[in-house]
Amino acid sequence: MFSKILIANRGEIAVRIIRACREMGIESLAVYSSADADALHVSLADDAVCIGPPLPKDSYLNMEALITAAKAKGAQAIHPGYGFLSENADFADMCRENGLVFIGPQGDVIRKMGDKAAARRTMSEAGVPTTPGTGLISDSAAALAEADKIGYPVMIKATAGGGGKGIRIVERREDFEKAFKTASAEALSSFGNGDCYIEKFLSPVRHIEVQLLCDEKGNIVCLGERECSIQRNNQKLLEESPSPAVTPELRERLYDAAAKAARAAGYTNAGTVEFLLDSGGSFYFMEMNTRLQVEHPVTEMVTNIDLVKWQIRIAAGVPLNFSQKDVFLHGHSIECRINAAGAGAELKLLHVPGGFRVRFDTALYLGCTIPPYYDSMIGKLIVQAKTRDEAIRRMQSALGELIMVGVDNNVELQLAIIGDKDFRSGDFHTDFMKTHDYK
Repeated sequence: MFSKILIANRGEIAVRIIRACREMGIESLAVYSSADADALHVSLADDAVCIGPPLPKDSYLNMEALITAAKAKGAQAIHPGYGFLSENADFADMCRENGLVFIGPQGDVIRKMGDKAAARRTMSEAGVPTTPGTGLISDSAAALAEADKIGYPVMIKATAGGGGKGIRIVERREDFEKAFKTASAEALSSFGNGDCYIEKFLSPVRHIEVQLLCDEKGNIVCLGERECSIQRNNQKLLEESPSPAVTPELRERLYDAAAKAARAAGYTNAGTVEFLLDSGGSFYFMEMNTRLQVEHPVTEMVTNIDLVKWQIRIAAGVPLNFSQKDVFLHGHSIECRINAAGAGAELKLLHVPGGFRVRFDTALYLGCTIPPYYDSMIGKLIVQAKTRDEAIRRMQSALGELIMVGVDNNVELQLAIIGDKDFRSGDFHTDFMKTHDYK
């Protein structure tokens, strides 16, 4: 087992990983930009190193600085969290080349699954259902011809995309060329790769994902599914497990497809296979996330399995000590992402909700300020209960107790979603935020 791990991230996920390390008797090494000198993860870690100025490209995305810090401070492994370098194949390779363990899959696997078009091809060959679509297309005229064959509406997707960037939905042929060029330019700017492919746009659909743990002995275990259909601009707002739309029979089919996907990819560590589920019960591979997900706590709450600890164990060569038959889903869990509406504000009052099976993952503390350089998510409120109805009521209560004075946030929006009759019925799709007038 490792004696010291560098955490190549910030915010709530850095705090989450530090806590797992502490419980495992592993020293944690935090890194931080100059803007995060007073951040909570810096205070909680056993050791900390400043790796650069505020902008991510100069600090949290600075691969050389991270490697140098790990080697100078005696870390044996690097945990990337989510975002930043968590799905960067070159960084995973660089860790290995420098004698460090990257806590995640191998660089070649990240590269194969990060290329969305290549991932679609791999999944199709493995017998995992995929939506009608194309391979990579760089020419807008050729792309238009393919879109005409598929039939509108279509979705243009960047092969290196993520976080809703490099995606455009096209309803009409006359809008296609502009949308294609815009999606490609956005992807090039955000990811350094403007290549795109086209898929048939399915609607209405639900966004369902299956959490996996895969060890180096070839063991694959599925840890339930998550419902992720409540989204705005392709960014998730609220997640829950299990999905109200998934029956035991459908869950078995999802498990089978997710396991096939992992085997086809040669996957190890924690990963997530994302599917689109239509109203007829058919589902289609969307992508594989080769990292820890933001929404991993809902899976932990219903399975009683600590995903971060198992990431570390698997990376250290420890095989899974349980199999699929040992996995049971206990009750229902919901997570609300708490986002700041602006940056630079000081948190003047903070009251964190408590109570039975209530969890708030955050790096907030009284008097902290929200830096303008990073993601707007400042916390995740998670609850678990015996039933979905009880979990909804518990979440309403917890949201009502969450007080953050001085920092504008989306708590009222989350309360509106949780209280909506369509959400409470469980009958909703990825267009929920478009069809409901929530600001």
